[in-house]
Amino acid sequence: MKNKILSILLVMSILAVPVLMSGCTDSSQSIDSDNNNTGESSSEQTLVLGEMWDIENIDPASAGTVICEKAAVTETLVAANPDFSLEPGLAITWKQVDNLTWRFDLRQDVKFHDGSMMTAEDVKFSLERTMNENPRVKSMSAIDSIKVIDDHTLEIKTTETNPILAGVMHYPDTSIISESSLDENGNFVKPVGTGPYSFESFNEQTRVLTVVKNKNWWGGSVGLDKMVLKGMPDPNTRAMAIENGELDFTVDVPYSETDRIDAIEGINVEKYSTPRVYTMDTNLEDEALSDERVRKAISYAINRDDIVEHVLYNVGSPAAGPFLPSMTWANKDLKPYEQDIDKAEELLSQAGWTDTDGDGIRDKDGKSLEFELLTYAARPGLPPMSETIAAQLKDIGISVSPQVLEWGAISDKRESGNWDLVLAAYNIAMVPDPFYVLNNWYTTDGPDNTPGYSNAEVDSLVEEAKYIRDLDKRYEKFNQVEEIVYEEQPKILIAYYGCAIVKKDSVKNYVFDPTAHDYRVNAGMYIEK
Repeated sequence: MKNKILSILLVMSILAVPVLMSGCTDSSQSIDSDNNNTGESSSEQTLVLGEMWDIENIDPASAGTVICEKAAVTETLVAANPDFSLEPGLAITWKQVDNLTWRFDLRQDVKFHDGSMMTAEDVKFSLERTMNENPRVKSMSAIDSIKVIDDHTLEIKTTETNPILAGVMHYPDTSIISESSLDENGNFVKPVGTGPYSFESFNEQTRVLTVVKNKNWWGGSVGLDKMVLKGMPDPNTRAMAIENGELDFTVDVPYSETDRIDAIEGINVEKYSTPRVYTMDTNLEDEALSDERVRKAISYAINRDDIVEHVLYNVGSPAAGPFLPSMTWANKDLKPYEQDIDKAEELLSQAGWTDTDGDGIRDKDGKSLEFELLTYAARPGLPPMSETIAAQLKDIGISVSPQVLEWGAISDKRESGNWDLVLAAYNIAMVPDPFYVLNNWYTTDGPDNTPGYSNAEVDSLVEEAKYIRDLDKRYEKFNQVEEIVYEEQPKILIAYYGCAIVKKDSVKNYVFDPTAHDYRVNAGMYIEK
């Protein structure tokens, strides 16, 4: 359908419990199972998918996004509806028995791709392995122990009260695999999951992942016979590949090209609102950026409306707090910083940054006010956004040098402390509760607190709110946190994200899932011949 913008409204029920949340082989290794349709035929339905990241890892404990959501090989205990309410996945029911105890009842009709039935022992093995492999999951889940009650019942003890445990079980890195995924030495070989598609091969050189239909999927019929996933980090490459017929499905081509591509016969572009936000992290170890006045000046200098209209082509909207205003828990009193050049210049002057030599760039104690702005190309809005931000900051006497790097190179620079600003796009609803983002981003020891921000009041409020079950009181505490970080701007929020799905007209029955990291492949997809 041409030029159609589809919005997913994230309307959260105030009565809902705030939960949910987000080794390699070569092509010669495959699963020998009658689930797999590996024979070629003229009628075989094969979808070639252009993935926005290089596929470097196929272990769901650390690469659940691609294996669980995009390849649909593995599944999680808990699924989610588009409004982020939880629904059964591999678990049919769950409940919090007491402050530290949860019970999960599993489906009894689920087979792994190797033909074995899934039991509570398999789930215990898989979750324990993930916790050992993935510190983030271990931290989010706070699991102390897992006990098998019977073949289809698990009891999970947590180290502390954790109201969002069921939601964490929707996180793709918690997806369940059989122990046959490992070799006799305990090394991961291939993902043996329960999903609608089973692993066929992964080529380490080309980084092409191939999966095939699971004919015995507990969830019902599966539309495609095979999917071939190719990593294509460059948006322009993805656009060219679907135009020349190399791909059937891809995501986030350059936004400036979406209308032109949508007009091409046989291709359609669908645009969706997603729970993700463009943020600019500031390195608080830098003398200038450690000054709140400098950070606020930067925020006042950015014209968010201009960026949304002319960089994102209205695929997105200006951001205020970290959460979409439609989210129940969002602090709706916060408004996006409006561009105010006079205010920005006043703040910089108060901080002692003035242009003493008349070169247009402010300086202080002989040092120019200049920063390097790092970003990456996989998300097409980021490079042009970095250029626009650099131009806008120059108007207030700040010199910014945008640099487009691979994400790994950016991570290396951040770990070494050799960075100033990083522009990225982060998911804000892998767990539909404010704790997930506010704890991870803004507490002193938060796993995603890349700026190195530390505020004792924020730490205290987050810790207090964590254990409050009354939603009004819980959200009130978190709203106070949002207000504090809005004033202090350790992360400068630019805009809420939009996603462009590009596919051939022949690809039918695709359903966008806003709870996924980027997009989720659904079992009902098929190709119309």
